[in-house]
Amino acid sequence: MKPAIWTTQAAVVLAGAAVMLAGPVSGHAASPTARPDATTPPVPDRLKVPAGNEPVAFLAAKGVQTYACTKGSWTLLEPAATLWKSDDSRHTPVAIHTRGPVWVSTIDGSAVNAAVVASAPHKDAVPELLLKATANRGDGLFGKVSYVQRLSTSGGRAPTTACTGTSQTSIPYSALYVFYTPHR
Repeated sequence: MKPAIWTTQAAVVLAGAAVMLAGPVSGHAASPTARPDATTPPVPDRLKVPAGNEPVAFLAAKGVQTYACTKGSWTLLEPAATLWKSDDSRHTPVAIHTRGPVWVSTIDGSAVNAAVVASAPHKDAVPELLLKATANRGDGLFGKVSYVQRLSTSGGRAPTTACTGTSQTSIPYSALYVFYTPHR
């Protein structure tokens, strides 16, 4: 049976809560601090994190970008995605990503909200982004995050066709999120 792609924030939050209650999968470390490898993508200059910050987590993500019809065109309503360590072939969830944007650890409950500071367009996918933290919660994985990069995006672009009424649509996407904290 294929896993369903969640199209609402509530479904992602419920799934994240279930993972948090269940705890990490036996035999897998709870720390999502996978290091980059030869497949880590190049980063455009405008998306580079300022000096004084270091990467602490490389998390792959899969989910949807949900768009709402506003005055005849599609506008972003919210993302909904599940994240896992980029080197975890089992895709064991360690975080969720929802409207805010916010990322919440399903391992320790920590969270980071962020705002876009730079964007790099992508021909066939949502843009790659550099985001700066605006709020943090908790002492865990996201408690001290200062910057987030969204890289290697695939899919998720809004439809190019016109829309009517209050229609909504969810477009599957994937990305690599890299989380940074200030040097210690």
